[in-house]
Amino acid sequence: DGTVYTHAGPEIGVASTKAFTSQLAALFLFTIFLAQRREAIDTAKQLELSQALVGIAAILGEQLPKIQEQVGALIESFYDCRDFLFVGRGLSYPIALEGALKLKEISYIHAEGYASGELKHGPIALIDKEMPILAMVPQDEVYQKTISNVEEIRARQGRLILIGTENDRHLLTITDDVVWLPKIHDAMNPLLYTLPAQLLAYEIATRRGCDVDQPRNLAKSVTVE
Repeated sequence: DGTVYTHAGPEIGVASTKAFTSQLAALFLFTIFLAQRREAIDTAKQLELSQALVGIAAILGEQLPKIQEQVGALIESFYDCRDFLFVGRGLSYPIALEGALKLKEISYIHAEGYASGELKHGPIALIDKEMPILAMVPQDEVYQKTISNVEEIRARQGRLILIGTENDRHLLTITDDVVWLPKIHDAMNPLLYTLPAQLLAYEIATRRGCDVDQPRNLAKSVTVE
């Protein structure tokens, strides 16, 4: 067996946040390494991806307070809901899963993450004017398909929160509840879009009076199978 250390440092809270982000970075490095060894990318592409990863830490640090302010401003309309859907396409899908997991862990709200392209295979039946949905809509290669999915949600009166790219004014024709993020390298979107997903869970849990560090029924280490 092999081990890849993330060097995330201590994380006291039961729900892992920075550990998750560190694991994304480690997997990204692993992907670059494998792609290089298999000659799937050239040296220029390797350098491009590596530089994008090196630069993301400063972007996350700069954006964190801005994102928290935006998320904090919109939770009043959503903190008392009973259910929540998170949707994303492509690289955003695993981040939708992460957002849903964090929300259910620390706020005790039933939440599920779905690939936005799979909505019509069942989950869209749940959508009505009472159902909040957080959709990740970066301006990436699947942007138009994601917008089409979001329009389907709006047509069914779903209560949308969008996480999207600054200056994408089309999003404001869909909902007023938008968290704006800067345009960055597409490969780094999962790291950046994780922040508002996790912060939404944190802000809602705090508003509901939940203990975000020690959620009920959970432990930092799982010792049973």
